[in-house]
Amino acid sequence: MTNTANPTSDMHGKVCLVTGATSGIGEVTANALAARGAQVIVVGRNQLKADKTVQGIRSETGSQSVRYLLADFTDLQQVQDLVLSFKNQYSRLDVLINNAGAYFNTRRQTAYGVEITFLVNHLAPFLLTNQLLNMLKMSPSGRIINVSSGAHQYGAMDFNNLDFKRGYFGMKAYARSKLANILFTYELARRLDGDKITVNALNPGHVATDIYRTNFSMIGPFLKWFMGFFALTPEEGAETPIYLASSAEVEGVTSRYFYKREAVESSPMSYDQNLARQLWRVSERLTGHASLA
Repeated sequence: MTNTANPTSDMHGKVCLVTGATSGIGEVTANALAARGAQVIVVGRNQLKADKTVQGIRSETGSQSVRYLLADFTDLQQVQDLVLSFKNQYSRLDVLINNAGAYFNTRRQTAYGVEITFLVNHLAPFLLTNQLLNMLKMSPSGRIINVSSGAHQYGAMDFNNLDFKRGYFGMKAYARSKLANILFTYELARRLDGDKITVNALNPGHVATDIYRTNFSMIGPFLKWFMGFFALTPEEGAETPIYLASSAEVEGVTSRYFYKREAVESSPMSYDQNLARQLWRVSERLTGHASLA
């Protein structure tokens, strides 16, 4: 595993929590932050995989300040348990990277009134972020980084069909959840206006991941291999989240959308403040928790 971005970015004393960090760009990001001296909490859903990831990062970076916490983002109770576990072990949080995400080729209903893509990719990080705001406020300069996707440009919000009983298609559901990530980013930044916490979103680019392996049956391994010729490596995809987490260049920068370490425009719909406020209210209702912002 290769560290990316600027290796001189000093993160000593910083506490960083990275979700979806047992593989792909999340793992590369966690590794890079640990190499820069940060205390890193790897969040995954599989204990064996999380333990293997932590041991690998410790071995490669020489840092023993790497731990893991477990949570399956299909269960919001586990998200709350994750928050409690974190608060019991740490006094503050400096960087929260909401990287965990999933794609589902077939529709799956959940107990929360939405289909599973929206739950994992939006509601779970919405709840996690809001429940950790007080910890981020303890940091001299807390940073929240939401990993979205260029696919958000094709997303549309339909609050009467969040369970996608009508017209389900995997990419449509994924694009909606990624649009929600950016709407959430901008609305949270507005609510934290004047605060020392910054909130930004990013597009890591098209990275070859296990989405192909796990969602396309027998041809999945072939698809992942084939797309690897065109897609970015996890190291390349991790450059922007590492940059946003560690660089002094973005100190105080908030409510922006980044691609290849540059602030760029997101889709016109993502700037709709009325839509963002409605999404916020719906998300509060569906998670059962009022936000702290």
